[in-house]
Amino acid sequence: MGDRSCGRRHGRLGALTRSVPVARGRFPSPAVAAERALTDRYPGAVTSNQSRSLPIPDGLHGERVDAALARMFGLSRTKAAELAEQGLVSIDFKPAGKSEKVRGGAWLEVELPPPPGVEPFDVTAIAEPVPGMRIVHDDEDIVVVDKPVGVAAHPSPGWTGTTVVGGLAAAGYRISTSGAAERQGVVHRLDVGTSGLMVVAKSELAYSVLKDAFRERTVDKRYNALVQGYPDPMSGTIDAPIGRHPKLDYKWAVTADGKDSVTHYDTIEAYRRATLLDIKLETGRTHQIRVHMAALHHPCVGDLTYGADPTLAQSLGLTRQWLHAARLAFAHPATGERVEFASPYPEDLQHALDLIAAES
Repeated sequence: MGDRSCGRRHGRLGALTRSVPVARGRFPSPAVAAERALTDRYPGAVTSNQSRSLPIPDGLHGERVDAALARMFGLSRTKAAELAEQGLVSIDFKPAGKSEKVRGGAWLEVELPPPPGVEPFDVTAIAEPVPGMRIVHDDEDIVVVDKPVGVAAHPSPGWTGTTVVGGLAAAGYRISTSGAAERQGVVHRLDVGTSGLMVVAKSELAYSVLKDAFRERTVDKRYNALVQGYPDPMSGTIDAPIGRHPKLDYKWAVTADGKDSVTHYDTIEAYRRATLLDIKLETGRTHQIRVHMAALHHPCVGDLTYGADPTLAQSLGLTRQWLHAARLAFAHPATGERVEFASPYPEDLQHALDLIAAES
């Protein structure tokens, strides 16, 4: 069909949110809000040592650390104080004492004791080579990798495959020890089924600076996605909250009580049966691109979980969603200079794209 970039229309697709009834008058407790914040940021993150990373609710502003922990996680004040005394609590990446006052919106990281009856899982990343993982950049502070599909960012309960952290360890890289034990050095992540660029912190300075940059949304993360059909408008913004699917716990969905989620997209080229998009995330929710495109009825090609056509996927030889983290740019944590990195499409995605282009 050729390029439809001429005459493209721009729009903000916030109308998605208006079709969802909003429940009023009931708000989650701080503990429930904390759990939602955790699971939104780290899907399936119920680790045995309960590593939690989340913002402190505004309603707890001015409370002591032990009091805030007690209210957020249902602990006794004594137990909360013990966690702080053991160095298991940090606020804005600095150790926090039990009597310090908290600030609403500050970033909390805490290691909670495992629930009764839960056996600890080994959070140590196994040093195991990752076939196909490419080092794009390496210096004293950061290492940028091109992650292949089928590889997790870090260890997690139930995951027995390879990880980026384990791959780096096998290659002799030493990374930052900041962060929860299973996520040391990891400042952002890609889903197992998504390929592309990830930056990992090697120094403590890099970890702190990059965590701030991702939280403040100053990192430019660009994805390319091949989606079914033709999004209308051809360039736009999807502003629709994302939360757990109401019926299927392995999926996410646009929901009234979800987290604010904003996706910007622009058409690269339109083909006969699909459109190649350049996508910039303003937020970083789990499955955000996949959920937002499915909500527009233009799922990523090959994404059967979110309603893609299985016949089209099979004809293209795709066994996963056509989604790739293609570009990454940020201020270098040590020098402040802007650095930019790019990743070519993996063989399976390039093959599918070539077939789509050939038939157009």
